[in-house]
Amino acid sequence: MSQAEDYRALIRQLRKDGGPVFVWFMIPSGPPVDEALEQILPLLAEGDLLVDGGNSRYTDTIRRGKRSLQSGVRYVDVGTSGGIWGLDAGYCLMVGGETDSVRLLDPVFRTLAPPEGYLHVGPSGSGHFVKMVHNGVEYALLQAYGEGFDLLKNGPYDLDLPSVAHLWNQGSVVRSWLLELLGNALKANPTLSGIRGYVEDSGEGRWTAETAIEYGVFAPALTLALMERFASRQGDLFSNKVIAALRNEFGGHPVARDSTGPK
Repeated sequence: MSQAEDYRALIRQLRKDGGPVFVWFMIPSGPPVDEALEQILPLLAEGDLLVDGGNSRYTDTIRRGKRSLQSGVRYVDVGTSGGIWGLDAGYCLMVGGETDSVRLLDPVFRTLAPPEGYLHVGPSGSGHFVKMVHNGVEYALLQAYGEGFDLLKNGPYDLDLPSVAHLWNQGSVVRSWLLELLGNALKANPTLSGIRGYVEDSGEGRWTAETAIEYGVFAPALTLALMERFASRQGDLFSNKVIAALRNEFGGHPVARDSTGPK
């Protein structure tokens, strides 16, 4: 795999084979994407294609898509889910952009995604919009598992939580990959000792809540799940330990440790 020291060198390498150049960004949302765009656009030619596979806000994506098209450069947004496990299981891809541009990338999407694991959901910005709502739903699911296992732990019985998590994945209506990951985390650390119940938010939960308000959509579970993450920074509930452990299992997010836990 060849490396490039800067964008100019990268584009030069990609031009060697002729034809349009495709550049895929995986950059944190906000100003870093705009900065990269301003640096790379002058180096691209009409017909080249940019892909934003990060967690950009969909309204920013619409603006960037228009900016790129002014230079004759096509722009595709790809909401990407799968975390650190995507390398083995494939990535779920939510794609937004013009049909002709998406069609050019079809072989790439089919390589990255599992069968039926990618979908062209609509025009520019729609891929990131669907991913934003996806993450809002994820917040609510994590909150539900966190609260449920908090009650199991602090209820009237001395329960084997890893076994319960495993049991619920055997035909139960609440079975899921998240529950499987929770079972793994609890098996390795049944009390989640050493894990701080401090849960960060990536920003997409906030965008989801703000968009629900903007369009008058009643979304209390998604919104309250976000608020609970804010509350987690003021306490150390077992439910938040569950969410923190789960985020580490599926995304490799750093786990906050308490002062008495392992370093």
